[in-house]
Amino acid sequence: MRAFRRLLPTREQVESNRWLRWLGPRLLHPRLWHFSRRGVAIGVALGVFFGLLIPVAQIPFAAGMAVLLRANLPAAMGSTLVTNPVTFAPVYVLAHRLGATLLGEPQTPLPDLEGPEPVGIDADASGWQVAWQGLLALGKPLLLGLTILAVTAGLLTYSLVMLFWRLKTAWNWRRRRHGNRGRV
Repeated sequence: MRAFRRLLPTREQVESNRWLRWLGPRLLHPRLWHFSRRGVAIGVALGVFFGLLIPVAQIPFAAGMAVLLRANLPAAMGSTLVTNPVTFAPVYVLAHRLGATLLGEPQTPLPDLEGPEPVGIDADASGWQVAWQGLLALGKPLLLGLTILAVTAGLLTYSLVMLFWRLKTAWNWRRRRHGNRGRV
């Protein structure tokens, strides 16, 4: 737990963040900084949810919801890093394929940049227009897939944190009980 706490932002770092200043005194609520089972579980679930659902401004969204729900703020902010430059592409490809499968759309291979233009994209369009049209073509399946992944991962993360916390507490109690038998 100490290693996890070292990775999370401090109260001072959050207070000085320009994106979170609008929350003002609400950031000072003690429950936001207390490491309780419920607070950490909700915080991590919120961070994973927003980390998967939206590609930008994940931390402010997770922090805002953590403040509203009185969840652990550092856990919410730190767990948004579930998507990062290494995991971003695989998560979005998985989300698109999941959404396309659920919508009954055919699985399209990644476009060949050297080959002919993909279907539905204007051949006379500039590079930015081609990219925008490509993103619009990915829209529905990607949005559905990201929503399903975010909700599922958030709920699963909440459950796993609650379970892990309970097991760790039981293990500590058992260790104390067995360690104190000889001392009376």
